[in-house]
Amino acid sequence: MYGFEAMTFNIHGGYLEAIVRGHRAGLLTAADYNNLCQCETLDDIKMHLSATEYGPYLQNEPSPLHTTTIVEKCTLKLVDEYKHMLCQATEPLSTFLEYITYGHMIDNVVLIVTGTLHERDVQELLEKCHPLGMFDSIATLAVAQNMRELYRLVLVDTPLAPYFSECITSEDLDDMNIEIMRNTLYKAYLEDFYRFCQKLGGATAEIMSDLLAFEADRRAVNITINSIGTELTRDDRRKLYSSFGLLYPYGHEELAVCEDVDQVRGVMEKYPPYQAIFSKLSYGESQMLDKAFYEEEVKRLCLAFEQQFHYGVFFAYMRLREQEIRNLMWISECVAQNQKSRVHDSVVFIF
Repeated sequence: MYGFEAMTFNIHGGYLEAIVRGHRAGLLTAADYNNLCQCETLDDIKMHLSATEYGPYLQNEPSPLHTTTIVEKCTLKLVDEYKHMLCQATEPLSTFLEYITYGHMIDNVVLIVTGTLHERDVQELLEKCHPLGMFDSIATLAVAQNMRELYRLVLVDTPLAPYFSECITSEDLDDMNIEIMRNTLYKAYLEDFYRFCQKLGGATAEIMSDLLAFEADRRAVNITINSIGTELTRDDRRKLYSSFGLLYPYGHEELAVCEDVDQVRGVMEKYPPYQAIFSKLSYGESQMLDKAFYEEEVKRLCLAFEQQFHYGVFFAYMRLREQEIRNLMWISECVAQNQKSRVHDSVVFIF
């Protein structure tokens, strides 16, 4: 589906595409993961990572190490790479790169609002926020009592402002309302990102449509499973589904009326790409569903690198690196808690 982007792409995007493909070559391989899974202590993990691109970030960390330190330093590497790419990018790539961080912004907003609700210290919450989702007025989120205040006092000046139009109510914030807010914001964000990619056209639109549609469908399944047995009505559930993706619109109608996980499975097995995911799981094994979705996502993200002259590689690289950090966190936790028998439960191999 190439237009003429091959003729002009390299004028502005060629350098950065080369950079991101170089970064991708530094992702950990299956051999690295096998070695990491053999480690006995967190210092062993640090020693193995010293031979990878994470080496300079971990070399000055004293013993004893903590899992949070390893995750923090690995995330710092991702943030440094992202900031370098953003500094070099011109329009429309710079806007595309900014879109990638909006998901983290939504997570940070929800984290701080939920933490404040449970009377946690704001400074402690800020330390837990993802660095890619930080914005200037984030600390003042703690003063808001309801959605309207949240928007008026803080979020009106952030990139998330347009997404808030659907969830401004005067209801007080509680756990249920906050979760609905998160999913409403994510829905608006994914639809906006999808429209932006369609506007870019060419290979970027083709590849990003597939990746974002998969994300929208995964969120629809998770919303359905998590809302089973809660007071969320079918109509409310339907409103949280994104208006694109393979499941849109008929799959959404069926998911909205599902009462248990096996009914969700029945709906998803009508769609060949998702049938393969659910066929790996035995009945009632919904806790393994996340890993199955992550494995499918990693396959699709790796395929984005098979084409050239498009922006999908930037999205794919950021997601693959985030998956790698999740893998490292899981391995580190298993080693730290002496649960090495479970180390393969949640590791998703990238190559």
